[in-house]
Amino acid sequence: MLQVSLWSRILTLIILLGGILIAFPNALPPDVRARMPKFLPSSAVNLGLDLQGGSYLLLGVDFDQVTRDRAETLVGDIRASFRKARTPFTDLNAHDDTVSVKVTDPSRLDEARTLLQGVNPAMTSSVLSVGGKEYEMTEGAGGVFTLRMTDAFKTLTRQQVMDQSIEVVRRRIDELGTREPTIERSGEDRILVQVPGLQDPTRLKEILGKTAKMEFRMVDLSVPPDQAQRGAVPADSEVLPSADPSNPQPYVIKKQVLVSGGDLIDAQPGFDQRTNQPIVSFKFNSSGSRKFALATTEHVKEPFAIVLDNKVISAPVIQEPITAGSGQISGSFTVQQANDLAILLRAGALPAPLTIIEERTVGPGLGQDSIEKGELAAYVGSIMVIVFMLLTYRLFGVFANIAVAINVAMIFGMLSLLNATLTLPGIAGIVLTVGIAVDSNVLIYERIREELRGGRNAISAIDAGFRRALSTILDSNITTFIAAAVLFYIGTGPVRGFAVTLGIGIITTVFTAFTLTSLIVAGWVRWKRPKTVPI
Repeated sequence: MLQVSLWSRILTLIILLGGILIAFPNALPPDVRARMPKFLPSSAVNLGLDLQGGSYLLLGVDFDQVTRDRAETLVGDIRASFRKARTPFTDLNAHDDTVSVKVTDPSRLDEARTLLQGVNPAMTSSVLSVGGKEYEMTEGAGGVFTLRMTDAFKTLTRQQVMDQSIEVVRRRIDELGTREPTIERSGEDRILVQVPGLQDPTRLKEILGKTAKMEFRMVDLSVPPDQAQRGAVPADSEVLPSADPSNPQPYVIKKQVLVSGGDLIDAQPGFDQRTNQPIVSFKFNSSGSRKFALATTEHVKEPFAIVLDNKVISAPVIQEPITAGSGQISGSFTVQQANDLAILLRAGALPAPLTIIEERTVGPGLGQDSIEKGELAAYVGSIMVIVFMLLTYRLFGVFANIAVAINVAMIFGMLSLLNATLTLPGIAGIVLTVGIAVDSNVLIYERIREELRGGRNAISAIDAGFRRALSTILDSNITTFIAAAVLFYIGTGPVRGFAVTLGIGIITTVFTAFTLTSLIVAGWVRWKRPKTVPI
């Protein structure tokens, strides 16, 4: 172990200097880091929610609403299919995950069965899809057909909804300009959101709490709103409230969606050149442009509604066909409301409503207190370790302390390089790493003492001590690394922060305990040629 080649020494020094250089910006104030040359590393470790303050939200995903919406969509498909085929039916309704319809002409049951199979698509685009339909169809007495959502499709839907919800939440928070948010799945139906540095979560909750399901539909002029409110609503229409509090008049809106918000590719806040009122300009993709052009061509001089989360934002009259694939949304917006609506539309609609289950706000004062307490614990623990090593192993204790100090610097360098977030449990992981690193040196030094007691000379005992302690140190660190990996895999939030720093610390510990310490000891041996070992 003491015969270190030139290339090994050069590579070790390059790794050490690189780690220290990357870690160095963490010791500088933010204004100094901002003025550093571009070719030098200037990024520091991101501080977690518990260290710099911020907002914590635990969101619940309403899968039941997704099931109901999918059933309502199927109802609309069945109604359109039966009307097109002129198949007589009644009692078409949806209840939770079940849709039922009664065919009144017994001679057309076979035709109805074929139509229902046509509007019931097969499951696709997932490993969970093993064939089969989305709905299981059964036929009862009297021409009643019942379609119930299959368990396989429910599982597929839940996975897709969770993945899409996390992505939409991430895009919305990124649009707010926040730095290093943590957005991850928690359990079967919850999303954990942590935004460091955000002290007022009010706007964040407003942005995340809206589904932002935008639809363009026609206004039903066949029945007045007041008459519709008394129950005279056509089967293919519904009564929706206005989003403008100054105009409480409801609207009768057709259920058929002409263009959905999923066809939007951009939305930007702006001002109307005529009225100077805040507006939101939008632009469709090619598919949305074609559908919007067709809808506005067929319904010239008729009002159409822009519906957001089942509220009518505005209902302008189509003066002429709109073929450019773009338009604007006007209403009683403030500048902030127009900006927030543009953010929601750009980020996309949530596939399911989100409810806030838990909310916490950590103030910057509490975060600073956590930093100070964490630093104090780290300093006290490190000083005690340093003193112990000096008293127990003297000169070799100095070597061990140098290796541990560089080990900590390399941990911060790795955290900066990986753009990881440091939390209070992460600081605990670093303090624990100091003890683990020293433990590796203790094993080496105690092995050297045993070799000396066995009659070896100084150089032979040092070489044997490093070689024979290697397997023990590797075994202990590998088992600890496995524990850290398990914590990272099954843990969330602070537990993962602890696991990250512990795992990185184990890697740097193995490196410094052998490569760095042996390099220092080898240099001392070549310089002093000792007859005794000062342990």
